[in-house]
Amino acid sequence: MGEETRSGLYAELAAVGPYGVRPGHALITMVEPHPGHEHAYNRWYEDDHYYAGATAMPWMFAGRRWVATKQLQELRYPENSAVARPVGAGCYLSTYWITEGRYDEHMKWTVAINKRLNRDGRVHHDRTHVFTAFQDHEATVYRDGAAGPRDVHALDHPYAGLVLQVIDAEDRARRAELLEWLRSRHLPDRLTGSPAALVTVFRPTPLPGDRMTYVKQVEGVDTRLTLLWFLQEDPRDRWEEHFTGLDAAVAESGLGRVELVAPFLPTVPGTDRYVDELR
Repeated sequence: MGEETRSGLYAELAAVGPYGVRPGHALITMVEPHPGHEHAYNRWYEDDHYYAGATAMPWMFAGRRWVATKQLQELRYPENSAVARPVGAGCYLSTYWITEGRYDEHMKWTVAINKRLNRDGRVHHDRTHVFTAFQDHEATVYRDGAAGPRDVHALDHPYAGLVLQVIDAEDRARRAELLEWLRSRHLPDRLTGSPAALVTVFRPTPLPGDRMTYVKQVEGVDTRLTLLWFLQEDPRDRWEEHFTGLDAAVAESGLGRVELVAPFLPTVPGTDRYVDELR
């Protein structure tokens, strides 16, 4: 098949299927660079992988990187986390929005391009995937109603911080109850007066069988919810006031258990800011 024919296929693909701007799906990936490789990992990810391995792909329309310094890692809980072992593992977090209804097409591309990148020596192997999953959007709850940026803007708006929260229910039915409680009661109450402008809620989906071998299969597909709290302030400023006790609130509901609450700051693209504060 010649190049001209391939170009024609691009035009055909663009003419059909969903092409809205709603973040129907997400890639949320928390990674730990191996000790001594922090600078090399950061430069590889920012200079190459963020683009070639993510945002250059079809239907992945927004992205943002976040970092947890040692000080932020020490705020995480619970200590006995089912997600991060130890709880401080995973000092970099990357978040990406994928167009609603384009998950299958994106997955075909991402598996193929990552195999190519690995074959071409463009994958940094001195890292561990602590929490990596493609996820389906379930809900977004706003603090200020119709005012302010929407969830579609969240990865482009200059938020000052982010909190990742992971909650596990006992089973699929209890997860549906948990989601409704979060959406209608807990999150609206918790957002009142909070530095968080919005919270997005996702549920993980299984990775394809032909994924790269260094990425483990997703856990909690039937039971887990992933929350991203987008903050207008540094997460350290009012941490005790607004973000301690999230585990107790969920436990009191009887609907699930919090497995991770982890604060992050946005990285400064093109720089090594915060790299020397990770250990």
